[in-house]
Amino acid sequence: MSKFYIVPALIALLFIGQASIPTYAESEQVAMSERWTRPADEQIRQMLTPTQYKVTQKDGTERAFNNAYWDNKAEGIYVDVVSGEPLFSSKDKFKSGTGWPSFTKPLIDDHVLKKSDWAWGMRRTEVRSRFGDSHLGHVFEDGPKPTGLRYCINSASLKFIPVEKLKQAGYGEFMEQFSMSKQ
Repeated sequence: MSKFYIVPALIALLFIGQASIPTYAESEQVAMSERWTRPADEQIRQMLTPTQYKVTQKDGTERAFNNAYWDNKAEGIYVDVVSGEPLFSSKDKFKSGTGWPSFTKPLIDDHVLKKSDWAWGMRRTEVRSRFGDSHLGHVFEDGPKPTGLRYCINSASLKFIPVEKLKQAGYGEFMEQFSMSKQ
């Protein structure tokens, strides 16, 4: 087919409506948004502790060295305490000395959104969960290789799923990254 016929064919598809068929990536996003949803505000208030609510819903920060996961060395993944969406892996966790869990990268890039934050009179980059819209913490450019990033995350915004419970908790697709390391 000549390239001169392709453009009219694409224009025809637009008018017929066939061009609005979602791509694979768009279909994946729809599936994820149905799987990881933000509950109603009243339900969020009921399901979270006061600290979790303050951190995730009011952009708060918990105390350093006095939180659930700052020194957690177990293998598994960390999910949003509000929506359950997978955010970080213990494979990318490192000891930063800050007193909060720190990661070099998200487990799924699209699940962690970045936003400018000018609170406290300084420019920082806030990170939020995509589907739960939970405040997670901040990302800094002083992390180790290979990314050079330090995702400094509040434990109160996370729920840890140990590797041995991934499948039963509905996160079986992440088992492979841990089984490979044990070979």
